[in-house]
Amino acid sequence: MSQQELKNIIAMVKDFSWGSTPPEMRSNFNDGFSLPPHPTARVNPVNADGVAAELISSPRGNSERVILYLHGGGFVVGSLQTHRRIACDLAEASGVSVMSIDYRLAPEHPYPAALEDTLTAYHWLTHTRALHPTRVAIAGDSAGGNLALTALLSLKEAGEVLPSSALLISPYCDLTRTSQTITTHADIDPMVSAQLLDSVTTWYTAAEHLRHPLVSPLYGDLSGLPPLLIHVGASEVLLDDALQLARQAGLVNVAVELKVWQNMIHCFHLFAPILEEGQRAIAEAGAFLRHHLLET
Repeated sequence: MSQQELKNIIAMVKDFSWGSTPPEMRSNFNDGFSLPPHPTARVNPVNADGVAAELISSPRGNSERVILYLHGGGFVVGSLQTHRRIACDLAEASGVSVMSIDYRLAPEHPYPAALEDTLTAYHWLTHTRALHPTRVAIAGDSAGGNLALTALLSLKEAGEVLPSSALLISPYCDLTRTSQTITTHADIDPMVSAQLLDSVTTWYTAAEHLRHPLVSPLYGDLSGLPPLLIHVGASEVLLDDALQLARQAGLVNVAVELKVWQNMIHCFHLFAPILEEGQRAIAEAGAFLRHHLLET
């Protein structure tokens, strides 16, 4: 592990100021976390039945297999711009196309707007583009991991064929915020604080909905879901979310792979261009998705 790379990133994150209002937070996040796209990636804007999106491919990628990518940002911040690089990296690592979407954000568009946009984009892939669900994977980081899971639960409830697999990076899947690591890791996670989680969760949905499975998928019936790969950093306040999710999935016979990355912070994959572990994590995630999209 490159200790200096990680130290530089932690110092950068600690100097980052979120701001106090959603517009200010979005502007600061866009300025602070936008990285240049992968040098060989092709980025094409698309309209997925009204949902703005980007379809990203690598020169030798398979365009008939697609990863639907859902950005993080607590349902309040994040955009195509902030997560363009990770989408490009996953396209290169997996050898298939990635479609990243600009779903509606809270508080202007609270739950279930983001989930509705996710399902609209998925159905655009499976209906308009006529991709069989087994030729689609779903992935997301943080709040995007939540949306990936809740989309799977929604599709299962509707009796639809599910995507081939799911990649969940630092998923925020228990919005009750009762896990121990929110407290025990408060001093070692520079990316996420309990106060930040409180703010974005309040903007996203009402308190009475927090245990609803389509808000907090940890409380849902996970049986029948496709293979899951969960990546999480050992220093995260959301570590418990990932640990409990893996346990819940395993208990109902879902194929689940969990990897806890030593010393890593929330969504460290975003820093892959400047972090060795981020590069390795992207490569492992790409291999997992490629296996389920191209080799099974």
